[in-house]
Amino acid sequence: MEARPHFTFALLHPRYWLTWLWLTLWRLLVVLLPFRVQLFLGRSLGWLLARAVPRRRNIAARNLEICFPELDEAQRAELLRKHFHSVGIATFETGIAWWWPNWRFQRLLHFTGLEHFDQLDGRGVLLMALHFTNLEIGASAMSTQVCMDGMYRPNNNPVFDYVQRRGRERRVAGGRVYPRRDVRGVLRALKEGRILWYAPDQDYGPQQSIFAPLFGQQAATVVATGRLAGKSGAAVMPFTHYRRADGKGYDIHIYPPLENFPTGDDLADTSHINSLVEDYIRQCPDQYLWVHRRFKTRPEGESPLYF
Repeated sequence: MEARPHFTFALLHPRYWLTWLWLTLWRLLVVLLPFRVQLFLGRSLGWLLARAVPRRRNIAARNLEICFPELDEAQRAELLRKHFHSVGIATFETGIAWWWPNWRFQRLLHFTGLEHFDQLDGRGVLLMALHFTNLEIGASAMSTQVCMDGMYRPNNNPVFDYVQRRGRERRVAGGRVYPRRDVRGVLRALKEGRILWYAPDQDYGPQQSIFAPLFGQQAATVVATGRLAGKSGAAVMPFTHYRRADGKGYDIHIYPPLENFPTGDDLADTSHINSLVEDYIRQCPDQYLWVHRRFKTRPEGESPLYF
C-alpha cells in the first residue's frame, strides 16, 4: 500500500513552474465555468485534438473499423468525430472529478444499483470499471458512495503525480492505494472485505494475459480478474458511467455480482469478462477510449492490426 501524497518544497523547483501554471489555469476554468460551458469547450478541444494528434486519430479510426465492421464509412466517421468530442470533454471531466466540491459534483450524478452493495455480507469486491473517457468521473462518483481502494501507476512528473493523487483520494476517507504489481496487498485487502476499483479492459502485453474474443478479435486479456476473485473470495461487480446525452450529468449503474464466477478456467473467465466489456461499450461507443491500441498484442503468426 502506498502512503498518501505529501507536499514537499522540491515540487516548487523552477523546472516545475510551467506545470504549476497550467494546472492552476486548468483548475480555474473547471471551478469557475458552468458545466454546459465546459461541455462546449471540451467538444471544441476534441475537434482540435483530432487534427493535432493524427497518430491517435488513426488508432481510434482503426479500432472502430475493427470493432464495428457492420457500420459504413460515414457512420464510423461520425462515431470517430463524437469520440474525439468525448476525449476533449474528458479534460474538463477530470478536473471536475478532482476539484469540484461534493455538493456541486453530486448534482451531476444519477445512481442505480447501489442496493447491490447491501447484499455482500462482508465480502470483498472487485468493482469492475472500463476505460471510458470519463473514467475519473466514474471513480470519483463511486467514492462518494463507498469506501473504495484503487490501483495506481505513478506519473513521471512528480507535480502532476501529487495533484492527481490528491484529486483522486479527496472524496473518500480511509481509501487505500496499491501499486499495480502489489498482488499480495490487493489480495489481503479483498480478503478483509474491502472494495477495489479495477479495470481489466486494456492490453497490458502478453505477460499475465491470454487471448480471448472481443469484438470478433482475439484480444490479450488479463487473467487477474478471475484469479483475484478466486483466491480472495471477492465478488466481481461491474459498473458503468455514461455522460447523459442531454448534458445533465452522468448515469452511474452498478450491476449485480457476477454469478458462477470465477469458474477456474482462465479462458472461460476472460471470455465472460470481455463479453461484458463489449456489451457495455456498445451502449455508448463514442465515450469509450478508442485511442488506446487495444489489439496491439497479437497471437503468434498473426499480422499487426495497426499501421
